[in-house]
Amino acid sequence: MVAVTGPDRGGWPAWFFTAWAVHRAGGRPLRIRPARPHHHCHFDALIVGGGADVDPALYEKPDGPATSEIQAAERRWSQRLIGYAFYPLLWLLRRLFQSHGGRLDTERDRLEKALIHRALDERRPILGICRGMQLVNVVRGGTLHRDLGGFYTETPQTRSLLPVKRVDLEPGSRLAAVLDGETVQVNALHNHAVAELGQHLRVCGREPTGVIQAIEACDRWCIGVQWHPEYLPQKHVQQRLFRALVRAAGPETGAREPTDQAPAG
Repeated sequence: MVAVTGPDRGGWPAWFFTAWAVHRAGGRPLRIRPARPHHHCHFDALIVGGGADVDPALYEKPDGPATSEIQAAERRWSQRLIGYAFYPLLWLLRRLFQSHGGRLDTERDRLEKALIHRALDERRPILGICRGMQLVNVVRGGTLHRDLGGFYTETPQTRSLLPVKRVDLEPGSRLAAVLDGETVQVNALHNHAVAELGQHLRVCGREPTGVIQAIEACDRWCIGVQWHPEYLPQKHVQQRLFRALVRAAGPETGAREPTDQAPAG
């Protein structure tokens, strides 16, 4: 049983292609999202899917003084009265004019963090895809680049579902062994990237600009890739990721013969 995370709204293409890849690898996909978290369901492996950006509050230190420091500085009643009148007005203006189609999904962040901790505690294999790789890094204490402009000063940043970007794999890494090669062509849909590595993680793939494209755990089966292998079902090398995940989930699951049938429903 492979738990596959995703958002409440949208995400159907990613779910379909990921579920298909899991089926082909011999596993049984279980869709998990904030509205249907399946808290008590057993799973043998976890796929943390792509989607909305990870909330920066999870990995960035807050800027500015603490609330207690502000209150200590605002001793005069006139300053406090202005503050009491101004901040509710500012909140109302933001509510009226902010875009409600934001890129953050805090409920999903909370759910997936709990699932990652559970999988780590139970030593279940984990595959993080794009956002999933970033969140795995954050859960283990790492940080993210929110602006990749500095990496693409000479070469434009590529965004494509097609495998048009080269990733160099670290020799001797688990990922290089899974993909059976030193380089791999991948697609690119990401906005953020791993900056500082979390605990017990190492880089196992970079693109020529230096952007980290893959990480893996040093202490267990946990791989994160910045690209979307589920959207490359025609590439056998990408299917190896899902087969390796299912094999790592246990001898019974891994022993099943993979098929090429699409998931039902």
